[in-house]
Amino acid sequence: MARPPFFHGGSPPPPPPQPSSNPGQYIQQFLSNLLSQRGPSSVPYSEDSKWLIRQHLVTLTESYPSLAPKTALYTHADGRSSTLLQADGTVPILFHSATYNIPVVIWLLEPYPRRAPLVYVNPTRDMVIKRPHSFVDPSGIVSVPYLSNWVYPSSNLVDLARDLARHFARDPPLYSRRPPAPNPNPSFASLNDSVSGRPNQNPNPSFASSNSSVPGRPNPNPNPNPSFSALNNSPSGWPDPNPNPSFASLGNSVSVRPAIPPRSYPQSPYGSGGRQVGTEDLAEVFKRNAVNKLVESLSSDIGVLRKTREGEMEGVVSVQAALREREERIGRGMREMQGEKEALEHQLQMVSMNTDVLEGWLRENGGKVKNVDVDDAFECCDVLSKQMIECTAADLAIEDVVYALDKAVQEGSIAFGPYLRNVRLLSREQFFHRATNSKVRAAQMGAQISSMAARASQLAV
Repeated sequence: MARPPFFHGGSPPPPPPQPSSNPGQYIQQFLSNLLSQRGPSSVPYSEDSKWLIRQHLVTLTESYPSLAPKTALYTHADGRSSTLLQADGTVPILFHSATYNIPVVIWLLEPYPRRAPLVYVNPTRDMVIKRPHSFVDPSGIVSVPYLSNWVYPSSNLVDLARDLARHFARDPPLYSRRPPAPNPNPSFASLNDSVSGRPNQNPNPSFASSNSSVPGRPNPNPNPNPSFSALNNSPSGWPDPNPNPSFASLGNSVSVRPAIPPRSYPQSPYGSGGRQVGTEDLAEVFKRNAVNKLVESLSSDIGVLRKTREGEMEGVVSVQAALREREERIGRGMREMQGEKEALEHQLQMVSMNTDVLEGWLRENGGKVKNVDVDDAFECCDVLSKQMIECTAADLAIEDVVYALDKAVQEGSIAFGPYLRNVRLLSREQFFHRATNSKVRAAQMGAQISSMAARASQLAV
């Protein structure tokens, strides 16, 4: 059996017939099949809320059989369109001891049940929305306090329908706009166009024509059958308090209020072409669910495979980044080694040149230095240098003598008393030599600085 089509606007098709034996069973089957679907064709509700949505709709249809669940295409304010659930039908109200049916549409938007549904008054072609109304704006949107005070999870559709019936009974939002008929029998503009196909409990009440009867004038039609001459254009905007709510047209009636075209909403039944609710072929349902399950499983596998490949790609990218960093390090090391190699080659050239110079000097002076004293091998260039050499030599000689005395004391070759006296004398002499050496070094440093300053002044000139 083919799936029922979705209607995207225009007049709604006739309501599907329901079996008189147990219509609630078919509604439950329809909701179970719809909310159990997966994949792109599923309704856009969260998985943890679908069971609660089903319970709300089932309880609503049990309490109000005139409201039946459907699916329809809803267009949001931003232009998005999505297939959503709605409860379409009528809400019975008790007005002047007569029962009337107010056609409404309750849309369950995507955040439902965490957010309140969207309720519209859905007038037929011969009905007009009352202006002004406390809870219904001219576009048909209903804003009763129960919607503004919606609290999840305590709020539900049954209490919402009861609240709508209570407020609409105080101030009906619709009235008929059909012109008065000369027929003495009142016209019955029955509003019992419930999608469930069930007749109203009171088959006679209807929204009769608004005839703007003159106050205080008796009703020329004594028909006891009540009809709703709602909002008869009286100055107060309320129905006439006559206990017989059926008023035929009066000869001196004023013209009716201008007709307002009824608001049309996209509606979609859950069955069409004479098919009963939820009577699809089990094989088709099983096939559709199996396909959806396979699509879901394939999507899950593709997601896992994609995550795995993304992880592998991230690993390869990280390895590539590490290799690039190592390449940069190796390049820097190669450049540093190349610089060191060039510096070493330069130093090698300098050493080779110095070696050649020394070897040449040795070849020239090798025979001259055989009988030369070591002390006479070096000659000082000035008096300060000669004095520094003498002080340094005396200092090192005293250091050697003190070391020899230490060894002699340890071996017992000299007594401890003479050792201390000799060490004291040698230490005093060594101190004087070191002080002289420091003064000579300071004098040499000063002379060198003066020489450098003199050269700098000559270069400046």
